[in-house]
Amino acid sequence: MYGDQETVRRILTELGDTWAVVGLSSNRARAAYGVAEVLQRFGKRIVPVHPKAEAVHGEQGYASLEEIPFKVDVVDVFVNSHLAGQLADEARSIGADAVWFQLGVIDEAAYGRTRDAGLAMVMDMCPAIEIPRLG
Repeated sequence: MYGDQETVRRILTELGDTWAVVGLSSNRARAAYGVAEVLQRFGKRIVPVHPKAEAVHGEQGYASLEEIPFKVDVVDVFVNSHLAGQLADEARSIGADAVWFQLGVIDEAAYGRTRDAGLAMVMDMCPAIEIPRLG
C-alpha cells in the first residue's frame, strides 16, 4: 500500500466532497459501481467518468476528466495500472486536490510525480474500506 493513514484521513475528510470516479459505468458487477455507492452514502458527490459517459447513481457521466465543467476534489481511478499515470497527470491539470488509485492500481512513477506536484495521493487502497474506519 502507498499512503499513510494521515493522507487517507485528509483525502476522505478535508480535501472536498466531489469525487470523479474514473471507470465508473452502470455495470453493477464492477467494483467501481459499489465503491461509488459507498462514497455517496458517506456524503460524497460522485462524478462518473467513462467513455460511455453514462449517468450512474443519479449523477451525469462524462467521457473524460477534462469534460467535467466544475471543480473535482478527488480523482478515484479504477483503470488498468498502465493507464493510471496519465489519469494522475490529468487530475493535476484539472486542478484536483487528490488522486486515489484503487486496489491493484499501481504506478510508482505517477505516485511520486503526483505527490511531488503537491497533490495528496494514495495508491493500492480502497476508500470504501477506509472511510468506515474513520468512525
